[in-house]
Amino acid sequence: MRIAIAQIAPVFLDRAATIDKVLARIDEAAAQSCRLIAFGETVVPGYPAWLCCTGGAQFNDPAQKEIHAHYLDQAVCLERGDLDAVREAAARYRMSVVLGVAERPEDRGGHSIYCSRIIIGEDGAILSVHRKLMPTYEERLAWGIGDGAGLVVHRIGEFTLGALNCWENWLPLARGALYAQGETLHIALWPGTNNNTRDITRFIARESRSYVISVCGMLRESDVPADFPHRDAFVPTPGEMINNGGSALAGPDGEFIIEPVTDKETLLVAELDPAFVRRERQNFDVAGHYARPDVLTLTVDRRRQVMASFVDESGAISARATAL
Repeated sequence: MRIAIAQIAPVFLDRAATIDKVLARIDEAAAQSCRLIAFGETVVPGYPAWLCCTGGAQFNDPAQKEIHAHYLDQAVCLERGDLDAVREAAARYRMSVVLGVAERPEDRGGHSIYCSRIIIGEDGAILSVHRKLMPTYEERLAWGIGDGAGLVVHRIGEFTLGALNCWENWLPLARGALYAQGETLHIALWPGTNNNTRDITRFIARESRSYVISVCGMLRESDVPADFPHRDAFVPTPGEMINNGGSALAGPDGEFIIEPVTDKETLLVAELDPAFVRRERQNFDVAGHYARPDVLTLTVDRRRQVMASFVDESGAISARATAL
């Protein structure tokens, strides 16, 4: 199967303009006969990189409120149809899409943001939405805590695909939940830095005996619009590289097929052979012949978490809105 890794920078906190960049990369991947394309963590509309350099933890700070309100305005609402153009492109090209978004879901009231990875099938349907289980460090000032509803895998061609966001790829039980479902192609979504991807990409591949794609975003000073609130405090240095990429691909033997690529927007294309997975699992299959379910087991709660459930006159139980 031919796959594409799209390392792009957002038009920072501009949802529509960033989706245009996503669509351009999908077009480019289709021209190279790719069946799957992946994008980085919260690339639409961007990663909250301002928090660590603008005093993000200052309680009730007017500047943080103003920036967050702007983030909410530009975040992705699936129920509103914000990704319809991406879904249409996936269906047009018969290509699956893995996309990281800052999601503003209606099933949580519509005023909180979650770091979500979206998998869109080749028919344009949204197959699953996974909300990051635990935002990392200052990310908790911008994103809510996710749940297990998206810890699922999907059959894409001859592969079984699973994906996690950024540092939750370090969670052995989250990885194990995907391994147990037969994952053979793992996608790790990152905001962008080869310090994150260089070691863990090969580690997950060697542990799982799967192909592992680390797909990164980028962010340069020039990507932050002039009218971004409190821009000077966020990027005071002209030409500064904030996130430098680092997208990579490792094979089921744990060796790099594509070493981390930095400092440029690019589309990386590779051919994946499912037989390579089968060869490497001859001596180690983490969920199969090497597992000991009589000794060690994992229970995963995949219910979508909501604040309230409502029982109507018919006895039907529903959340505030249909959860994706």
